[in-house]
Amino acid sequence: MAMLRSLSRPIANLARTPGRLARDTSGVAMLEFAFGMPIVLMLGLYGIEVANQALLNLKISQIALNLADNASRVGLINNSNVEQLREVDMNDVLQAARNQGAGINLTTRGRITVSSLERNAAGTQRIHWQRCIGQKSGAGYDSTYTTTTTAGTDATPGNAGTLAPSGMDDTARPGSPVNAPTNGGVMFVEINYDYQPAIGNWLLTLIGSGSMKVHYVASFIVRDNRDFTQIYNPVTTPLTQRATCNLYPA
Repeated sequence: MAMLRSLSRPIANLARTPGRLARDTSGVAMLEFAFGMPIVLMLGLYGIEVANQALLNLKISQIALNLADNASRVGLINNSNVEQLREVDMNDVLQAARNQGAGINLTTRGRITVSSLERNAAGTQRIHWQRCIGQKSGAGYDSTYTTTTTAGTDATPGNAGTLAPSGMDDTARPGSPVNAPTNGGVMFVEINYDYQPAIGNWLLTLIGSGSMKVHYVASFIVRDNRDFTQIYNPVTTPLTQRATCNLYPA
């Protein structure tokens, strides 16, 4: 008889458990937090990723603008008051872009191309020469407009260069063509960069973005009386290494 009473108590307690759980409100906040935490966490991670993308786009756009501006200014003024652009000058401005982009590994994850867009008196535009840095190669990284990659002929006097389209623009956002002034030139910069997410590729895949490539262009008119026949390489020992586009240095 005593054994039956001892078994009936747990059974009775078990029968009353649903009622006690229904009246118990001590865990409501924890339950709501458990349901809401995944949503809040995903929104927070998405916000971090968007902020990181915005900051990186700003950095690359500023590097492109600074590089185009610097390339349009540098050079040595000779006795005839004509500016001669030298290989050492181009290397300096490319090194400045490399240093600016060091924090985002710009030259290991991307490609920078500087083109000299020139227009003669007849109105014909050409890309006379290009200089490049960056390890990325292939479609989407190399220049959109030309293939002047040879090391020995793209800056020699009298080289006709590569005919350019009537207007060069940002291929991702067309409609703003860049044209060189008559008997003048424009420094046209292209930067292509393989974006690495701050949180992880899984988040970009989850929101449907997939991999992301950052692309920016910038251009500045050459404001000095520049000699457009070539990039000069004064005889030194050794000669200044030319950053031609057949090379892919970091």
